[in-house]
Amino acid sequence: MKNLIPFFIISFFVMGTVMGQSNKKKYNNYNVSKKEITTIMLQQSKDWSNGNIEGFMEGYIKSDDLKFVGSKGITYGWKQTLENYKKGYPSKDHLGILTFNLLEFDQLAKDVFLVIGEFHLKRTIGDANGMFSIILKQIDGNWKIIADHSS
Repeated sequence: MKNLIPFFIISFFVMGTVMGQSNKKKYNNYNVSKKEITTIMLQQSKDWSNGNIEGFMEGYIKSDDLKFVGSKGITYGWKQTLENYKKGYPSKDHLGILTFNLLEFDQLAKDVFLVIGEFHLKRTIGDANGMFSIILKQIDGNWKIIADHSS
């Protein structure tokens, strides 16, 4: 019996490690999808930094189903999210230069990812930093943000 205890401990450790890895890379397209999503996020940061909020919004699903959670609660829909961005960031000084630090990519289904990261706005009126979690869904071959929680 004493010889079985180390066997069970090692078995549980190995199973936990294997299962943890399989959750992140469960699907064959994990690395390709991660690269595509990273490219979208880089384009969003370029658009934002160039003062192109509409271009930035191309990363989001253009639908009333979009959900954005921020400090003022939940916003529903692409149009309302765009209007909120325009109101909250009315000038280039407010927009600043946007960078992302993408921390976690979790593939929840073949066509769904959860991405967790940090955002950094370098601005003359004062920098802003925070965290975000976004859910992206592959729709007609394109990754689109369907839910965004930023704080």
